[in-house]
Amino acid sequence: MIRMILTNEKWGKIEGLLPKASGRGRPRKEDRRIIEGIFWVHRTGSPWRDLPKAFGPWQSVYTRFNRWTRKGIWQEILEALKKRER
Repeated sequence: MIRMILTNEKWGKIEGLLPKASGRGRPRKEDRRIIEGIFWVHRTGSPWRDLPKAFGPWQSVYTRFNRWTRKGIWQEILEALKKRER
């Protein structure tokens, strides 16, 4: 079993900040599992290819991270969380 870092409380704070699926193409993988995989890679410093299978295919996790980075979504999430904490 992989140790997760997002408690239900923490997940509840960011879940509503995530972009909605477009409805086009393949159905999107479970957001929480993908985000846990992104956090795992950044927490451990491991290469994307070493991501445990419990988080899904490393390519899916990497693609979501990369796409959201280019679109500025991570920055939007951080800014929204900062505002909430003030």
